[in-house]
Amino acid sequence: MSGCCDDHCGVDALKSHRQRTTLRAVLAINAVMFVVIVVAALHGRSSALLADSLDNFGDAVTYGLSLFVVSKGASAKARVALFKGVLILLMAVLVMFQIVERITGSGLPVFEVMGVFSLAGLAANGLCLFLLSRHRNEDVNMSSVWECSRNDIASNLSVLVAAGGVWLTGAGWPDIVVALALVGLLARSASRVISSAVSELRVAA
Repeated sequence: MSGCCDDHCGVDALKSHRQRTTLRAVLAINAVMFVVIVVAALHGRSSALLADSLDNFGDAVTYGLSLFVVSKGASAKARVALFKGVLILLMAVLVMFQIVERITGSGLPVFEVMGVFSLAGLAANGLCLFLLSRHRNEDVNMSSVWECSRNDIASNLSVLVAAGGVWLTGAGWPDIVVALALVGLLARSASRVISSAVSELRVAA
């Protein structure tokens, strides 16, 4: 019986170690990309790119929290997942404020900046998604992390589309439309993560 327990504990320890290694890597990638893309978004006057940068910031915080609870119980992981859901929702609200400011202001987004940095973000987030894919079904903690990373890919592709729209039309409305779509994506993801976390908390209770 003791040997069985030791084997089980050994497997759990190995899984936790692998999760930590992956989370450290994606945390570093997202922290760097947040700084890079937020500077590019402000310089390029792009709401869609700013939404993308805020998503990277939220993910960096998310990965840090996930790293903290990786070896803790289901209840702790569910509480952190709930916090992640609320954080994603907050990102959506912040982007909405920025969109309103862009609509009432002036200035055309720089489509070259949007295109280059959306591609850079796509490469970085593609790597993160690849690293996280093997952990997506292990627990609610890693599942919510994978959810965030998948959203990033959609965000990057959307910004790339927005850059093309600004280039083709010579207007700023494609940037606004894509930013609104990203708000919807963030809100949907937040709802899914919060729902999953609440379910886990009920089970744990």
